[in-house]
Amino acid sequence: MLKAENLNVYYGAIHAIKDVSFEVNEGEIVTLIGANGAGKSTILKTVSGLLSTKTGGVTFMDQSLGKIPPHVIVEKGLAHVPEGRRVFTRMSVEENLEMGGYTQSKADNEKTMEEVYKLFPRLLERRKQVSGTLSGGEQQMLAMGRAMMSKPKLLMLDEPSMGLAPLLVEQIFEIIKSLNSVGTTILLVEQNAQMALSVADRGYVLETGSIISTGTGADLLASPIIKKAYLGG
Repeated sequence: MLKAENLNVYYGAIHAIKDVSFEVNEGEIVTLIGANGAGKSTILKTVSGLLSTKTGGVTFMDQSLGKIPPHVIVEKGLAHVPEGRRVFTRMSVEENLEMGGYTQSKADNEKTMEEVYKLFPRLLERRKQVSGTLSGGEQQMLAMGRAMMSKPKLLMLDEPSMGLAPLLVEQIFEIIKSLNSVGTTILLVEQNAQMALSVADRGYVLETGSIISTGTGADLLASPIIKKAYLGG
């Protein structure tokens, strides 16, 4: 479904992503793990068209994403939940969701919003509340719900557990598994390597902009090197 080949991305003179290649097959949960500054978020921004590659490219559903604007990439079925949630803080929960559904018809939006509210009952309770007053966990739910409003084939999640209490982290990961079980393919960037690998079909380990290891989620969880570096083992 998604294929990145030999990505090289720079921030000025800084070579942030170095010859990175990976793929995501339809129906999978694939995770990118690594320390802060490893390049995980940069990869997602590159895939979603927010950053450009110096060399290499990305294809989605067998179509090159090079030169395609981010809003058109969303229309093609690829949604990105950014690090830090980035909800529209002065808008209500419902207005945020409506913004997420800009690619769909009004009738489709109404149906999808019902589905989002079933997935996130807390958002239904807060639907008229200004989103800037929500808790961190509620804002994460809203960011995910807003992305789901575009009915994505592939959902990219950047650090969904960041800053959340352990109970909420478990809840978010249960929702990720639920989304995947009903047909949404997921590319997950996460510092909580234990949680990410426990739900992932496959994983890629990033270090200073390069992929240093790959394997199934179970294999990476069992790897002594990965345990020592990322799981506190």
